[in-house]
Amino acid sequence: MATVNNLLLHKGKDVWSVQADSTVRETLQLMGEKNIGAVLVMENQKIVGIFSERDYARHSSKKGSMLLDEPIHTLMTHSVYYVSPNQTVEEVMALMTSKKIRHLPVMDNERLVGLISIGDVVKQIMSDKETTILGLENYILGRDYSG
Repeated sequence: MATVNNLLLHKGKDVWSVQADSTVRETLQLMGEKNIGAVLVMENQKIVGIFSERDYARHSSKKGSMLLDEPIHTLMTHSVYYVSPNQTVEEVMALMTSKKIRHLPVMDNERLVGLISIGDVVKQIMSDKETTILGLENYILGRDYSG
């Protein structure tokens, strides 16, 4: 069973963040430049929230373009769930599904080590399933498999 750490080894550990007083415009520009769906919101080097495309969509229907000059802390999600590197991707998938969230920071002893998305988790689970299927096919056909 793959862990979050396995996932981070393939994905990388880059994490993009903004300060709580950054504007929505600045945050969206960063997200566009980096082609990412969420950023962590920091204050005094601590995570105080997360801002995603979904947060923007939810608020933009109410305020429109006036929203762009608002500070990001007024729109961010304040309740941030975390996972650890030793958790399985199946545990992470269950958490994301039950809480209806798409991005999770990865914390190792209170130290930020990554940010994963539902897409990262799905890719890892699919890769694991493909490996299992190949192993079973080789076993059934009597071929050597050293995966």
